Amino acid sequence: MKKYFKIFLYLIIIGLIAIISVNYYVKSSTKTKIYYSLKKFPKNDVGIIFGAGINGNQPSKYLKDRLDAGIALYKAKRINKILLSGDNGREEYDELTVMKNYCFNHGVDTTKIFIDYAGFDTYSTMYRAKHIFKIKKAALISQEYHLNRAIYIGQKLGIKSFGFSANNGEYNGYKYVCFREYGSVFKSFLDVLRNREPYFLGNPININGPSNYSKEDKR
Repeated sequence: MKKYFKIFLYLIIIGLIAIISVNYYVKSSTKTKIYYSLKKFPKNDVGIIFGAGINGNQPSKYLKDRLDAGIALYKAKRINKILLSGDNGREEYDELTVMKNYCFNHGVDTTKIFIDYAGFDTYSTMYRAKHIFKIKKAALISQEYHLNRAIYIGQKLGIKSFGFSANNGEYNGYKYVCFREYGSVFKSFLDVLRNREPYFLGNPININGPSNYSKEDKR
């Protein structure tokens, strides 16, 4: 019994070392790609905003700040188009309608808004950005804790990626999501390693073509 306990303990230690090492590698290789200033942010054609939860028909604090940051980049002409990616897999939970209506109501031209209805996680969003929307370069807009992972995935999938921090004030559970990110980074490292294909793909939607924003959707 003592022998098996030691083996189990060694496996835990090896696992922890692997997670910490991967996180160090991902963060150190992407930290120079994160920007905090509109003026210093390199111009990109496309900005990708990741879903982050809704409260009824309103964005969560995390999501609102991401949307506000993306809209600010758009109005400052640092990006020309916005790709919204999130979860609308259930009738009672539709991130994308909330996100696109928020952008529309805050002055973004609907012909410049593209919708990814199957961005169920960060890897799926970036994979679909590459293979469905044919994006080669993008501004990734999210809170700082999430940007290293998003940039890493984008770079490995062939998208030249830069991150823009949407941090604005304090967030409920921010320490927890930062801690959880260690596991998410490690999982993404494995996803990239095995070239995981998302469950939902679909027909190509060229980011340089007509927008797939539907004006008939509820507002």
